[in-house]
Amino acid sequence: MNFVEELRWRGILHDIMPGTEELLNKGMVAGYIGFDPTADSLHVGSLAQIMTMIHFQRAGHKPFALVGGATGMVGDPSGKSAERNLLSEDVLQLNLAGIQKQLEKFLDFNSGVNSAEMVNNYDWFKEFSFLNFIRDVGKHITVNYMMAKDSVKNRINGDTGMSFTEFTYQLVQGYDFYYLWKNKNCVLQMGGSDQWGNIVTGTELIRRKDAGEAYALTTQLIKKSDGTKFGKTEGGNIWLDPAKTSPYKFYQFWLNTSDADAKAYIRIFTLFDEETIKALEVEQDAAPHLRTLQKALATDITTRVHGEAEYEKAIKSSDFLFGNTGIEFLNELNNDEVIGIFEGVPNFTIAASEFAEGINATELLAGKTAVFTSKGEAKKMIQGGGVAINKQKIGTAEDIYQADSLINGKFLVAQKGKKNYFLIIVE
Repeated sequence: MNFVEELRWRGILHDIMPGTEELLNKGMVAGYIGFDPTADSLHVGSLAQIMTMIHFQRAGHKPFALVGGATGMVGDPSGKSAERNLLSEDVLQLNLAGIQKQLEKFLDFNSGVNSAEMVNNYDWFKEFSFLNFIRDVGKHITVNYMMAKDSVKNRINGDTGMSFTEFTYQLVQGYDFYYLWKNKNCVLQMGGSDQWGNIVTGTELIRRKDAGEAYALTTQLIKKSDGTKFGKTEGGNIWLDPAKTSPYKFYQFWLNTSDADAKAYIRIFTLFDEETIKALEVEQDAAPHLRTLQKALATDITTRVHGEAEYEKAIKSSDFLFGNTGIEFLNELNNDEVIGIFEGVPNFTIAASEFAEGINATELLAGKTAVFTSKGEAKKMIQGGGVAINKQKIGTAEDIYQADSLINGKFLVAQKGKKNYFLIIVE
């Protein structure tokens, strides 16, 4: 497998330093990508870089995942219009542990000579004094060179300016590359296209400090076809951590991809080969309403990120909301998973003490909650057979609901018509 060609046909490759492809074709190369530890989980925006590392390792090369315990304390100005809040060491350590656990799902850390390795730049920066840094690193890179970088020019010419802390970021990242080159024989740094300036600062530091050779490769920044930011919804980031984004919501994110984006994302985010993808595209073009690409995309990514069991739950959750799966399915889920399915659905809370004696259907839906705006409206629709609790049509307006009606001892699911759901929480 040719790593660069793999990135090319998938539409991922953005820029590559001369000589890099030739080097990669000679034999195993050690390369790295840095991950920013601003949270204890990566989000789908990080998946493009994770996929790059997967392809890199599958091509026989050795990937290093660098988590920026030190650079996370500084903040990368690339693509930023304002200074980022700096994190404490305790928070950083928590974030690093979460990220490492996630990366271990994707990379093989036990494959012999090209086993993946995790490194933390805090390990080599924690004892590095300021005076030693400016003497051993700062003297090799001129201010003119640093000022020429777009990430610096854009901020200096903007309204907010740039602190000395962020100005030094490219030197800090450049030293990461130098350290890995010197100590781990790591000769290639990869990253998103916005990282090109920082990466080549590292290659320049290696050249000027030790007359060494190092290489750079960047990938496309992922954007949606409508110009909006990839990986965000109205509810915020789509995280890889199931506690932050439920597997159901994660699956739905990919399933709801537009046709235009699905054709790009199926190449970027899956491991399907070119022949398989082209066959899926033929099916999609013949019957777009079947959403063949979106289903294949959502299935593949959800399974690889969350596992087969969570994928099956996501499918059952979809069937529950949009199909004929019975209420029994919800009893297989924990409370957070139930709430995750109904994220965005109107919900109401009733005190357990109020529920203890039982509540009739009318009072439940138009008194204790606002499923209906009036009791008269509730009674009328119940009589017409258009209201259900826990997938069972309500027989009469006086039907009583008690503790034994609750899912997981906590929830009731009300339906008004076929598609209007309401979650009632008793606590």
